[in-house]
Amino acid sequence: MFDYLFSFVADHAVWILPVMIFFSRVLDVSIGTLRIVFLSRGMRLLAPLCGFFEVLIWLIAISRIMENLTSWVNYIAYAGGFAAGNFVGMYIERRLAMGFLSLMIITHNDAASLLQKFKQKHFGATLVGAQGAQGKVRVIYLIIKRKDLSLVSSILEKHQPDAFVVTNDVRNAAGGVFPSDNSGLMNWRKITGASRKGK
Repeated sequence: MFDYLFSFVADHAVWILPVMIFFSRVLDVSIGTLRIVFLSRGMRLLAPLCGFFEVLIWLIAISRIMENLTSWVNYIAYAGGFAAGNFVGMYIERRLAMGFLSLMIITHNDAASLLQKFKQKHFGATLVGAQGAQGKVRVIYLIIKRKDLSLVSSILEKHQPDAFVVTNDVRNAAGGVFPSDNSGLMNWRKITGASRKGK
């Protein structure tokens, strides 16, 4: 279908082909970004499916460029589509907000009130004492859903704006307390997407 569409537009309007190449690159690079996200989350079905369509669209686009090697406009469209595809892919990934994050919050101030704010929002938080380069500090550990990062950031901005925060992606975790879970506990299979065979 894509091949027929490219042939049609190439025969009827010279300027339409670069436009089609541009949007094909935007589409395949965006799909490629999602494929990487799905791979990092261990989604075994979605990642290969995205890979199939990513390569299919790329082959169609590059084949049309090889047939029109004298047209520099096609090269610009190809490169521009690649750049725009990265932007679109990052935007989609940010909007999906899939997976979990690990937050380490370090503060010199009294962290008891901050810990209480997290508990009021039903976040599971762990508070420990530590020794920093400038004296004693308090460290709060959180495992949150990516979609809840803005809420946590607003709490920190309001109550501990000078806190040092480190954020990392979480691939595997067991247990945990999350706002949307009525029981207060999250099964580790919901986090990792793992499955076990019966014995």
